[in-house]
Amino acid sequence: MDESTTEPPHEPPSSVERSYWRRWSKQDVFPEESFRDCSSYKYALSQTCSRLKDRLLDRSSDANELFELPKVSEVGMKKCLTWWDLIWLAFGSVVGSGIFTITGLEARDDAGPAIVVSYVVSGLSALLSVFCYTEFAVEIPVAGGSFSFLRIELGDFIAFIAAGNIFLEAIVGAAGLGRSWSSYFASMINTDNPDFLRIKVNFLSEGFNLLDPIAVVVLLVANGIAMSGTRRTSFLTWITSVLSTFLIFFVIVVGFMRGKSSNLVPFFPFGAKGVFRAAAVVYWSYTGFDMVATMAEETKQPSRDIPVGLIGSMSMISVIYCLMALSLTMLQKYTEIDRNAAFSVAFDKIGMTWAKYLVSIVAIKGMTTSLLVGSMGQARYTTQIARAHLIPPLFALVHPKTGTPVYATLLTTITSAIVSFFSSLDVLSTVFSFSTLSIFMLMAVALLVRRYYVKDTTPRSDYIKFLILLFLIFGSSIALTVVWNLDRQGWIEYVVPASIWFLSTLAMSFLPKYRLPKVWGVPLVPWLPSLSIGMNLALIGSLGRTAFLRFFICSAVMLLYYLFVGLHSTYDVAHQDGLGSQNEERKENASRVVC
Repeated sequence: MDESTTEPPHEPPSSVERSYWRRWSKQDVFPEESFRDCSSYKYALSQTCSRLKDRLLDRSSDANELFELPKVSEVGMKKCLTWWDLIWLAFGSVVGSGIFTITGLEARDDAGPAIVVSYVVSGLSALLSVFCYTEFAVEIPVAGGSFSFLRIELGDFIAFIAAGNIFLEAIVGAAGLGRSWSSYFASMINTDNPDFLRIKVNFLSEGFNLLDPIAVVVLLVANGIAMSGTRRTSFLTWITSVLSTFLIFFVIVVGFMRGKSSNLVPFFPFGAKGVFRAAAVVYWSYTGFDMVATMAEETKQPSRDIPVGLIGSMSMISVIYCLMALSLTMLQKYTEIDRNAAFSVAFDKIGMTWAKYLVSIVAIKGMTTSLLVGSMGQARYTTQIARAHLIPPLFALVHPKTGTPVYATLLTTITSAIVSFFSSLDVLSTVFSFSTLSIFMLMAVALLVRRYYVKDTTPRSDYIKFLILLFLIFGSSIALTVVWNLDRQGWIEYVVPASIWFLSTLAMSFLPKYRLPKVWGVPLVPWLPSLSIGMNLALIGSLGRTAFLRFFICSAVMLLYYLFVGLHSTYDVAHQDGLGSQNEERKENASRVVC
């Protein structure tokens, strides 16, 4: 019924003959036929429309992602991780990636004490996405994560859009963490001015005029550690994460003991819209588990370790986040919460000056481990994208000694360091959330496609029914989001799209499934993926016009790159057997014209 998805071999491919660092020739960067010379590139551009059609319809396979693409890296990644490592990698990656940086900002500006409800909403949405990721990671344990999964189920072009957003997410996420790290470090020295270590440049526009050299240094150090080895980074992460768990427990207990229930009134100062607007942004706090999914290629027993590691850690993290958000809003009135270093300033204001240093250390530790795990995950995403030739395959090379993709790590490190040097946290957070939510929504769609459509197996009639129902689920979710954001008061405008969503999902549940998971799968399909689509679209709709504008500008730049570079390189790889004869025929025709 479906093709075999056995795990890739444990032994790495043949060893590297050339020096790892002497790979900057044109053949290493652009080895594809389309970039061989000017005439080849001109011919490739003339074929853009036909090649785009080819790529839109092309889908990868489990076997290709598992066995063929890793050969580009020349050296295999080391299988050294267990479920215990994954739990603490997820904990280290997620806790610190937003709870210490976004909670104060959103509690003050959008949700007030109801920020705890925002965390419940975004936590539920994140858990649904975790289920989707887990099934794919068990079936296809490769470094590409969502990029590989989407390439198999939704095709090459959609995977590229996801790849662009993954790269954007990696850059913006790391840059945001670097900025927050410097804010907390500064608050330990000067509580009144978290920006005092930054350099203000008046001629730059607001949001980009505070230069942050500390953030750059932090990013360089964290990524340097990540490049040294996966096992070493994993060990360091789980040791520090276990210690920080006790300190987080202290923060929660003191928050409840010294906090005042009167600070929770009014609980919904910005209404339900404020809660959902904050939920869309605090989703940042839950991101990071997708980076752990990219470790599947280095996991000893993916079918057991990945479900236990991801689902177990995210359930624990969701409870911790809600308790931390509640304790913060009890410690301080939401109107007085500091936007940049909320927890440490809150302790200082209640007279526990010594505790603010402890909180800042916990926050800095959390952000540091998030950077460590994030840099590993970002590099592995980038590695698989390079293996597919969407970016130069040079970045797919794995270092023979460390077993890590050093070139890919350097690419994300340098780019995120530049962004963190200029951009403020509020500018970064909305762009990050839009990219992340878009990818998670596509993952839910991909899971439905995987269950209901298998090429050459699913009858055309069932395929058409599935597409219609998927379109109705997607359309009704968008309609609900639009109605909500237009602030419509009539109940009929909510009932109609909600009913369409429910009936479409119900109808899809009666369609036959043509692929079932071999080991572990998402329960209640199609209900959970359909709910994930709806929740992610609702959160995207709550981000505001500016986030949409920034997202579409970034997407337009990505599309231009794809049309001029990525399209032709991936087409060449997919059709490399016929390119030689095609190029010879073109040369022969050109010579006849000259004669």
